[in-house]
Amino acid sequence: MNDSVSAAVPTRVTCVDYCPERCQVEEISDIPAFIESHRPAWSQVRWICVVGLSEIDVLMEFAEKYQLHPLALEDTLHTSERPKVEDYPASEGQPGRLFIVARAVNMKDGELVGTPINMFLGRTTLLIFQESSNEAFDRIMRRLQVSGSELREKDVSYLLHSLLDAIVDSYFPALEKCAARMEELEDELLDDPDQGTLAGIHKIRRQLLLARRTAWPMRDIISQIQRERHECLSEEMRPYFRDIHDHCIQIIELLESYRDIAAALTETYMSIVSGRLNEVMKVLTVIGTVFLPMTFLAGVYGMNMPIPENHWWYSYPLFWLLCIGMSVGMIFWFRKRGWI
Repeated sequence: MNDSVSAAVPTRVTCVDYCPERCQVEEISDIPAFIESHRPAWSQVRWICVVGLSEIDVLMEFAEKYQLHPLALEDTLHTSERPKVEDYPASEGQPGRLFIVARAVNMKDGELVGTPINMFLGRTTLLIFQESSNEAFDRIMRRLQVSGSELREKDVSYLLHSLLDAIVDSYFPALEKCAARMEELEDELLDDPDQGTLAGIHKIRRQLLLARRTAWPMRDIISQIQRERHECLSEEMRPYFRDIHDHCIQIIELLESYRDIAAALTETYMSIVSGRLNEVMKVLTVIGTVFLPMTFLAGVYGMNMPIPENHWWYSYPLFWLLCIGMSVGMIFWFRKRGWI
């Protein structure tokens, strides 16, 4: 499972301000002016989504305005960070933040691609830094623009829940594609397997292993959010994360099942190859066994001096009749025993 490359994506900032009565989605073109401005008075929740981590200056401006913890910012810049959650309580001059590193997955060109998503949850603000855009997040933005939607009725903690739920649910379609690919490999095994089939099986096994390494920490961070108290996370939202935790367990169970299937495909391939080799060895053994008595007779016959043909003309045809009769008799006996 490869990681997406941030250098190829220019930084794009989207700001969503909403309350039960109103929602405003804005693509930020002038980032310095946005940094200097304040949210509208009617806005109860602000969601800032930063796509593209290549422009460090932009990240530093947001980190300075929203007083993000230096350690959390360092983790944001390291895209290889595993999923985790860190609580940074409020201190003198610095607001409290709940920092979450999550990973969404999708299938791209036959490869599972993991996208790190860094979240900073405040009391009324949620900042997200990611390398590439996420279609699930776009759907959530469209839901926010629907008047009367549940998202607009609740606080920023519910927005965090919705985003994490979308991230976890992104595993299901990716795993379905892995399952479809394994079905194709199974058909190839039953038809005419070759080295490409084995390479495909190993590729799927490797992707499932990497997905498992991501899914387990995702389950742990959801469990931690549900179990521990955070000043930025409302208490009424804690039961909502139980559903996400159940989804994580389902994903892990699917991964374990698919890994067993992939291992069985490998064993099936090795059995088929071994069976082919046994058939080849059986044919070669039968041929060698049939010719062994003939070779012995020819060796003994050829060592007799003087040569029998010089005295008895029928000795040479008699020799061939004996060899052919022995060969036919051995083949008939092999068939009767079920060896060929």
